[in-house]
Amino acid sequence: MRKYLAEIIGTFALIFCGTGAMIINQETGGAISHAGVAATWGLIVAAMIYTVGDISGAHLNPAVTISFWIANTFPAKEIIPYITSQAIGAFSASITLKFLFPDNETLGASLPAGSDMQSFVLEIILTFLLMFTIIHVAKGSKEQGMFAGIAIGSVVLLEAMFAGPICGASMNPIRSISPAIVSGHVEHLWVYISAPIIGAATAVLAWKVLKPKV
Repeated sequence: MRKYLAEIIGTFALIFCGTGAMIINQETGGAISHAGVAATWGLIVAAMIYTVGDISGAHLNPAVTISFWIANTFPAKEIIPYITSQAIGAFSASITLKFLFPDNETLGASLPAGSDMQSFVLEIILTFLLMFTIIHVAKGSKEQGMFAGIAIGSVVLLEAMFAGPICGASMNPIRSISPAIVSGHVEHLWVYISAPIIGAATAVLAWKVLKPKV
């Protein structure tokens, strides 16, 4: 239960701070700025990795959980409990933000600025790069692991910075599902559920090709 509670709290913090920054940026006419929103996403990811990483691994993302299973480093029996915990945390955050900002229309939902296909391809590439980083620092040397929060948080910040205005830079199905359902903007969800899983799984396949043979 410690692992599941860690995933609930970590995912709550991720969605509350990340989509919360987007909402407050809208509500204040851009006081946080796009750069500030991107930094918020990167910083909260890094903070939660260092906070709950030694308890649950700080997946906070169903695509990451599924990909670690594909990599044979995570047991299949834990997939459903982990994803359920992530969903509880994410929906709790979105419902809390709905209570705090009842007039906000999107609640930080991931919405394409262009076509669905444009965002679909972008999300696959972005999640590939994120998971490629995660799997290497998480399964690399001890020295790499010590810098996991910085490395992963930096990738999230970087990708949110340049791709956020076009596709939302979700890279996380539950990050998109919870605000979409709570706000009622579910029309593009297929992009943000399928693309991150495809991108993350592809990154694991690349890692398996590149990792040293024992």
